[in-house]
Amino acid sequence: MGYPQYMRDSIAKVEATRPRRLQETFPMLTAQEKQALLEKFHPDYIREAMRELRVGPNKGTRTPHELADLLEARPVLDPKAVNLDNVDYETDVLIIGGGGAGSAAAIKAREAGAKVIMATKLRHGDANTMMAQGGIQAADKENDSPAIHYLDVMGGGGFTNDPDLVEALVKDAPLVIQWLESLGCMFDKQPDGTMITIHGGGTSRKRMHSARDYSGAEIMRTLRDEVRSWPEDIRVIEFAPAVELLMDTNGRVAGAVLMNLETNEYLVVKAKCTIIATGGSGRLHYQNYPTTNHYGATGDGLVMAYRVGARLAFIDTMQYHPTGAAFPEQIVGLLVTEKVRGLGAQVVNIDGEQFVFPRETRDAESAAIIRECVERGKGVTTPSGIQGVWLDSPMIEIIHGPGTVQKELPAMVRQFGRFGIDITKEPMLVYPTLHYQNGGIAIKPDCTTDIPGLYVAGEASGGVHGRNRLMGNSLLDVCVFGRRAGITVGQHFREVTLGKLTLSHLDRWEKELKDAGLDPKVCAPILLPDYTRRKGV
Repeated sequence: MGYPQYMRDSIAKVEATRPRRLQETFPMLTAQEKQALLEKFHPDYIREAMRELRVGPNKGTRTPHELADLLEARPVLDPKAVNLDNVDYETDVLIIGGGGAGSAAAIKAREAGAKVIMATKLRHGDANTMMAQGGIQAADKENDSPAIHYLDVMGGGGFTNDPDLVEALVKDAPLVIQWLESLGCMFDKQPDGTMITIHGGGTSRKRMHSARDYSGAEIMRTLRDEVRSWPEDIRVIEFAPAVELLMDTNGRVAGAVLMNLETNEYLVVKAKCTIIATGGSGRLHYQNYPTTNHYGATGDGLVMAYRVGARLAFIDTMQYHPTGAAFPEQIVGLLVTEKVRGLGAQVVNIDGEQFVFPRETRDAESAAIIRECVERGKGVTTPSGIQGVWLDSPMIEIIHGPGTVQKELPAMVRQFGRFGIDITKEPMLVYPTLHYQNGGIAIKPDCTTDIPGLYVAGEASGGVHGRNRLMGNSLLDVCVFGRRAGITVGQHFREVTLGKLTLSHLDRWEKELKDAGLDPKVCAPILLPDYTRRKGV
């Protein structure tokens, strides 16, 4: 397949400017330039794309229409359809979600003596953790420190982050690397055993640890193997997403109702402590953007927590990764890891001219690409009408030597090679893609929430990243706060005595909808996106 001739003509311009670009250093944006760029071009600043919530603890808070529809929706579950006296499973800890955060929590809760049930929508490991590529941050080199990491995280988030959560993130980071390695995670190393680290966007030090360009898959493999090593203590129930949280008569979250996707039967799980680790919501396709997210990423945890009264934070900001594949059409939206830019590849327009520093924070990098295509008209248009710019991956070989791309980015080489594109010799066409849910359920550093018995870890939480997440802090987030959630519930589950199970909060929710004059036709959580083709399309 490969690139059509008119795109090859543009690539020739990229090749012609490469010698000059290798000698030049493109300036970073000033703080004022960055803010002006974001306000004009970043999707978070499009006012008509959002609305104020009309019900719930975040009433009056703005959020994208797609998420607002779910947060204001009717429950999927009819309380009359479930007999809460008939408990299918009873456990110390219920973890909703089977990705990195849920698995880390299960491991630590089990170490504290808890019996754990992990309920996951798809298979154990079908999560955004598995799909992360570039790496995981940790300040463990002599020229670095958690304090410097802290400043990078705060700056990347626009200094809006919850400082206590950021402190927890950066302090635990070196411990997390050590812990993962002790469990068998294979990080990239020098021949003498020294960890290889590189830059990411917004980092002032090289602190990105990686496993080639499948870092998330390697971390998920490690955590999943450890969970599966303890089947007598951790029961994994696959294809059984939660559709509603359970409360007890004391006002405590007391488990959840699951749906067996194979039989459509409801399962009642009674638990002393419940951890939401359901990940993000990219499959809602905010503002019609393609997404890097796995098929189950539909914001379920936010919906269920919101209905029991949990406060949400930063739900007006999503992350659009600057480099999602724009060609070929078969892989549009799939992640092109930031590690490509970390290794030296530049972002250039149709004329081969660089227009942005390659390691700006993701929000600024994305906004610059959108500006180049939308306002300046300097994007490359694909045969199907998609706009994009070039990510000049052959520069990596020039800078670091032949074979570097194959060594450092084997998954990328295979992904594009299937379509006749050799990224060691040809650039990739990219455009921003919906990647991450910056906001979520508000938590404290020990992963507790406003609601007794409810804990949250990973992408379903909000606050640690502020308005923009830096590369490598999501894999770190799931490990740091997954571990912390497991440790916290491990310290408290023995103290819990549950009252009678109830779903009375659903009656209160229906009343709140009615009092607000709302009659939503949508039911949530939606569990899986609807990709059925409409008539005439």
